[in-house]
Amino acid sequence: MLEAADGRWYHGVNVESAALPAGLCAERAALGAAVTDGQRELRTLAVAGPGARPLAPCGVCRQALVEFGTDVVVLGAGAEGAPARWRLADLLPEAVGPTTLER
Repeated sequence: MLEAADGRWYHGVNVESAALPAGLCAERAALGAAVTDGQRELRTLAVAGPGARPLAPCGVCRQALVEFGTDVVVLGAGAEGAPARWRLADLLPEAVGPTTLER
């Protein structure tokens, strides 16, 4: 689930494909829904997976999300233990994003 700056939430699901790498991660599916709805600023991303440890977004999703802000809070949950909390900037340090391209 992805929360935009205005408080609206957008859902995403993994879309698997036998023709790798044609699948789509849930994070980017939610991002597509938010952007389609006119959102350009993000606040929170919540991800969960079946593994024991808290799940974080993959590198491709991190890069796609950073285009909409590095202060995004990422909440990760797994099947066991306490959830984790990160800032997107910490998960993707020195990211290439809109401010990099302006320099």
